[in-house]
Amino acid sequence: MKVVVDTNIFVSSFFGGNPKRIIDYWKNGEITVCLSKSIVEEYINVLTRMELGNEQELVELLNLFRKGFNCVFTVQPPSLRIVVKDPDDNKFIECAVATNAKYIVTGDSDLLEIKSYFDIEIINPAMFLIRCQY
Repeated sequence: MKVVVDTNIFVSSFFGGNPKRIIDYWKNGEITVCLSKSIVEEYINVLTRMELGNEQELVELLNLFRKGFNCVFTVQPPSLRIVVKDPDDNKFIECAVATNAKYIVTGDSDLLEIKSYFDIEIINPAMFLIRCQY
C-alpha cells in the first residue's frame, strides 16, 4: 500500500506512539512510502533543525531512501494548489497524486480539513492504523 507520510508524522516517530508504528511498518515492508525530492529535503531539514537525528541516523535514513527501500519516488510531481493556508503542504498532495498513493498520513490540521483529494484519503495516524487494521 502506497502512503505519503507528512513530515510531522515522520519527526514524531522519533518519540514513539502511532507515528513510530507507521514508520516501523515502512521499515518492515508492510507499507510503501511515497517521496519526492522536496519531501525528503524537508524531512532532513526538520530533523537537523530539531536535533533529532544525529549524523549517523541521517546517513542511514538517506541510504534507505537512496536504495529505494520500500519507497516510490516521483521526480516531477504535478503542480497543484490545493492547500490555501500553507502552500508548502501542497507537495504532499502532489506526491500522492503522482505516485497513486492511497493515503496521506498527517497531523497537519490544514491537510486534515481537506479529508480527501480524488481517491486519496488524508487521515491522522490513529485513523490510518484503524483503516489498515495495523
